[in-house]
Amino acid sequence: MKLTKEILQKTAHLARLEFDEHSQQQMLDDLQKMVDWVDKLKEVNTDGVEPLTGMSSEINKFREDEVALHLPREKGLKNAPQADQEYFRVPKVIN
Repeated sequence: MKLTKEILQKTAHLARLEFDEHSQQQMLDDLQKMVDWVDKLKEVNTDGVEPLTGMSSEINKFREDEVALHLPREKGLKNAPQADQEYFRVPKVIN
């Protein structure tokens, strides 16, 4: 696949990226190298290879949800930067 400046500009707009003419050409060259590398994967023989459904062969081991001892509230709040009697205090982030 051959990348064009139009494709790069549209992608940059969607990603909210801005760059000057020199950087644009460098980015185009780098992206073209990536696309060329991915195109090489089409040459790999994958006959008989099962699709990968996960990155690990480990199997989840589920456990029962059991009530157990928990950390007392006072001890949990002891090292909090700011706390009232029951909760952590954090700065307001929503107006």
